[in-house]
Amino acid sequence: MNIYIGQLPYSMTEEELREMFLEYGEINSLNLIKDKFSGQSKGFGFIDMPNNSEADTAIKALNKSMLKGREIKVNQAEERRKKSTFRKRRY
Repeated sequence: MNIYIGQLPYSMTEEELREMFLEYGEINSLNLIKDKFSGQSKGFGFIDMPNNSEADTAIKALNKSMLKGREIKVNQAEERRKKSTFRKRRY
């Protein structure tokens, strides 16, 4: 299951995020989103966990929990919508 983690502290590292989720089970991949110019975290990321029951447990345990003074948001990630290559013109 792909999990979205939002409202993370900007000082959060990938290793800290990994440790937080390893408590609940195996992690396939982790992606902390960073600004491409500064390299600083944008405050959100994604984790893929192969076991759905472990992922559900992690979501229930961590959603709305406090982390470094911020209430984080943890839920199942939604599928990314494809960008339309066709734009309607307004007249």
